[in-house]
Amino acid sequence: MKFVDEFRDAELGRAVAAEILAAVEPGRHYKLMEVCGGHTHSIYKYGIDDLLPANVELVHGPGCPVCVIPMGRVDDGIALAHEPGVIFTCFGDMLRVPGSAGTLLDAKAAGADVRMVYSPLDALRIAKANPGRQVVFFAIGFETTAPSTALTLKRAKAEGVTNFSCMCNHVTIVPPLRALLDSPDLRLDGFVGPGHVSTVVGARPFEFIPAEYGKPIVVAGFEPLDVLQAVHMLLRQLSEGRCEVENQYSRVVPYEGNLRALEVMAEVFALRPHFEWRGLGFISQSGLRLSDAYADFDAELRYGVPGVRVADPKACQCGEVLKGVIKPWECKVFGTACRPERPIGTCMVSSEGACAAYYNYGRFARERELV
Repeated sequence: MKFVDEFRDAELGRAVAAEILAAVEPGRHYKLMEVCGGHTHSIYKYGIDDLLPANVELVHGPGCPVCVIPMGRVDDGIALAHEPGVIFTCFGDMLRVPGSAGTLLDAKAAGADVRMVYSPLDALRIAKANPGRQVVFFAIGFETTAPSTALTLKRAKAEGVTNFSCMCNHVTIVPPLRALLDSPDLRLDGFVGPGHVSTVVGARPFEFIPAEYGKPIVVAGFEPLDVLQAVHMLLRQLSEGRCEVENQYSRVVPYEGNLRALEVMAEVFALRPHFEWRGLGFISQSGLRLSDAYADFDAELRYGVPGVRVADPKACQCGEVLKGVIKPWECKVFGTACRPERPIGTCMVSSEGACAAYYNYGRFARERELV
């Protein structure tokens, strides 16, 4: 297949669904975790959940880069935005993520110079256009977006741009998966692996999942047929007694990853001893900071951010959603006090957030379930 409409063919989708039905063991309940928020949106946008047998359950994981940012880091960003002479730049999703006393949009309304950018290169352009101002880029994302931040910092260094810095919130995918697998709260049969992250890191880093935990994982694309095929591949592994890493997204994901991107990341970043994740707490070596060679561009060193740890609102259950312990509609404020236009938690804000996916698409499936 070459064209996007081929990956959304309804007849082919029903055919794969029939193969999935034939692969399940009667009376057995399967719980599969789609790690990436992009998969969650595809599942509910295209009605994939409705095509699966009732005993095949999909649960969401911690693969949304905005959702995992803790409230304290948002507060740190807002503090930087209020620094005199600073132009604070970030991606659009981050503007509406609540801190303990408001959002970056609220900071902008209060007079801070907060600007949305589409890439870190946009932030570097702003720095060049405003040599008398300091420009801070609030970097977020897994290994998917980290290479673009790294390349931007390399360019800033090569061009001698001294009024540009980065507050690094990049995280890595393997440590939170290990933390989930070590958790007694969750029982999983397998994983639909993150496609976007894997374009950079490859499929090899996930080998620890079958090797150490005895769970199969299939790296998957984001079109409806990609997700359905990945589920079928997982169920076939389980029925055949196999447990391995498979790559459904081979048209995009090389098994060894993007070696050049990994090389650039290794130059620009270093692992933090620990990093706080929303709902998961502190996870060792799960976050990135700027390496010593790029310390001059580190906004946390340049300004000394407060670094205060802030507890999530008691009403918000984003943490349980990110761990797959509950579905978004099981949160007591879902769709009532917490809505996309007035979110309490990050999962309702992000375009990859599970709560946003369930609110926009999945609530209809829930209504059918209750009838």
